[in-house]
Amino acid sequence: MRLWKEFNDLFSVLPFCALIKGKILCMHGGLSPRLETLDDIRNIKMPVLETFPDTLEQDLVWSDPKLDLKGYEPNKLRNVSVAFGEDIVQKTCKRLKLDLIIRAHQVFSKFRRKTKKLLKNENCPGNS
Repeated sequence: MRLWKEFNDLFSVLPFCALIKGKILCMHGGLSPRLETLDDIRNIKMPVLETFPDTLEQDLVWSDPKLDLKGYEPNKLRNVSVAFGEDIVQKTCKRLKLDLIIRAHQVFSKFRRKTKKLLKNENCPGNS
């Protein structure tokens, strides 16, 4: 139990995203209708000690891209967070002045080929 608590204490202070040279946004999950500026991410209060239903934090961890979707819709794949379309990727990159968004949660190469703005971990070891 002590080890579990120590890991959770560590996870509670890990950043939700990383920004590389101001142009590449890296995250586990995906985009959110609650993400207007990069300050929205910077202003997440840490440590995060509880679950976070219907929040920016939840979307950064659990949202997913979906082919042929315009805008956002409830994420039926996970029954939590949202799914987002290519238009959201393009608008978010423009609004936040990003060249690329990298997400680690799953391989989804067709979306990458279509948007040229959302890269997934398809080239990482173990993701064939």
